[in-house]
Amino acid sequence: MQHRLARALIAAALALAVSPALSLAPVRPPIADFFDNAVFSQAKLSPDARFLALRVSRSDKRYTLAVMDLATRDIKSVAGVVDSDIDNFEWVNNKRLVFDLTDSASGEGEHDRAPGLFAVNRDGSDLRALVERTGRAGVFGGSATTIKPKTLKWNHFLMQQKGKQDSDFVYLSSPNFATNEAAEVTDLRRLNTVTSEVQTVPRPDHTSSWLLDHQGEPRIAIAEYKNVTTVHYREPASGQWRALTSFNPYSGDGQAFDPFAFGPDGTLYVEAYGGGDIWALHTLNLATGKLSAEPVVRSPGFDFSGDLITSADKLLGLRVTTDAKSTVWFDARMKKVQQAVDTELPATINLISVAARPETAWVLVDSYSDTLPHTLMLFNTETGAFSKVGSSHPKIQAAQMGSQELVRYKARDGREIPAWLTLPPGTSGKNLPLVVLVHGGPWVRGAEWEWDADRQFLATRGYAVLEPEFRGSTGFGHAHFVAGWKQWGLKMQDDIADGTRWAIAQGYANPKRICIAGASYGGYAVLMGLANDPDLYQCGVNWVGVTDLNLMYNGHWSVQSDMSESYLKYGMPQLVGDQVKDAAQLKATSPLAQAARITQPLLMAYGGSDRRVPSLHGERFRDAVKKHNTQVDYIAYPAEGHGWHLPETRIDFWGRVEKFLDQHIGKP
Repeated sequence: MQHRLARALIAAALALAVSPALSLAPVRPPIADFFDNAVFSQAKLSPDARFLALRVSRSDKRYTLAVMDLATRDIKSVAGVVDSDIDNFEWVNNKRLVFDLTDSASGEGEHDRAPGLFAVNRDGSDLRALVERTGRAGVFGGSATTIKPKTLKWNHFLMQQKGKQDSDFVYLSSPNFATNEAAEVTDLRRLNTVTSEVQTVPRPDHTSSWLLDHQGEPRIAIAEYKNVTTVHYREPASGQWRALTSFNPYSGDGQAFDPFAFGPDGTLYVEAYGGGDIWALHTLNLATGKLSAEPVVRSPGFDFSGDLITSADKLLGLRVTTDAKSTVWFDARMKKVQQAVDTELPATINLISVAARPETAWVLVDSYSDTLPHTLMLFNTETGAFSKVGSSHPKIQAAQMGSQELVRYKARDGREIPAWLTLPPGTSGKNLPLVVLVHGGPWVRGAEWEWDADRQFLATRGYAVLEPEFRGSTGFGHAHFVAGWKQWGLKMQDDIADGTRWAIAQGYANPKRICIAGASYGGYAVLMGLANDPDLYQCGVNWVGVTDLNLMYNGHWSVQSDMSESYLKYGMPQLVGDQVKDAAQLKATSPLAQAARITQPLLMAYGGSDRRVPSLHGERFRDAVKKHNTQVDYIAYPAEGHGWHLPETRIDFWGRVEKFLDQHIGKP
């Protein structure tokens, strides 16, 4: 009897060892594959499409600027600094580039230099410093360089609008940081990148931002004063400014619109509600100041977000983001190019960039999906040949990633809530441990369909990930945004809890294995979720999260907030709550006042140089919650700010998250 039982047990053990249905769990990709600095991050075609500028990582992991000759495929490094990294760059013309610097090897608290600005020819000759790098400590990235500044002070920055790219000139914005980190006034300078000649553009009072037209000339100045935004237009003939509209930037009262871009024919495209609920792209009649009756493009259920795609003299298409990015081509030739690329790359989104005045058949393709990080390729529209340029995270294997989709569920008051659901690979998708990942902001859109390190790291560890676009999130209509005003810890929090219950009801989540996680506002929602819904969440992970709403107003004697005085005076009272009128609500919805209610395991992390949510938030809450909860882990990263800049910080933090989740919800 004993022998027969032993043989049976051995046979069963052998069957378990070889059964494909009961194979060992898949190998987890290393943390560094997700959270190390991108190996390759940027590439831009020259205006004539004969050269490609690249921002690539050297062997020492510093970013350098290189240029590839597309005819010969020769690559030449044209700029690099020993102790700094190339950051932003742009073509000035077919021959010349400009770039600034950062420091990927230091945290925000160690940054002691402004980014500066430099110009160089595509062959590496005539390297010039245009803007010095000296700045105030703790504000901008970068470190010392041997190139001596020559012209402008540190507070001059490259405009992110590339302009016409046919001269030696560029435009620089110059904020005045007289009182705090939010500039009150921003000047505009026209700079010659060869001679360093500078001209200042006349501006309206209180100008905070600028928009160049398609010819690269300043045409729009946006002024901010108290709680009024005024949009000014500069007449091409006279150079005089006139007001187009004024409105409250927080409530949108008045004729509110956001200047978006100028087309090659001088048409001004603006974003506006236009009497509806969806933020759409319209044209504006510059003579009458009236919006077009119909939007240029309508995306039901989604606010407009995208870009114009132009050549030097023609509007070719429009890039639009709904659940994912797509391209609407107006140009018949580019439609055929898109079809050819999509035929060869059928499983990915393929975004095509064109040069301003192409003299070759090369275009640039950004290809990615929910499981594949961004990969840049060259495509020849005449031969159909592809040439891979580089991938941001080349070690990531799509087959090991989870699948992401946009879902919708009903909140308890009937409001429809969009959310992103990512299911881990190699599972049935049912009865899984769940991480509810709450986005920061909160007045932003949380996600779109693309590869993301945070969610995919969790998915490869076996967790389903739910990312709610709770009310107050932007991108899903004005009513959805306004419904979140003054709802911190209230209906916004209910939306997150209702999404968690939806995931349980749909069978995705095991109700006994759920953790809530998030940063900034998301960290706030973690703490309020643990307090309000202890039946739902077995644990929480909060990094750089708000713990006291009043502390957002008052700050602390040792740390100056980087939020503008205008936002603190006019925005926060309307969006979050008034310190006087809503005093009771602010206290009731501050996690610090609810600390005694939180008994679940909690992981917290804060940056010692955070100017948005100073570490005082975390320290006060840690001290309060530890009085009755012994399951609290607190991590301080002294050099970090509002988020993790250093790869070693990201790797350390997510390693701790992995162990924390495995301990508390990773096993049944």
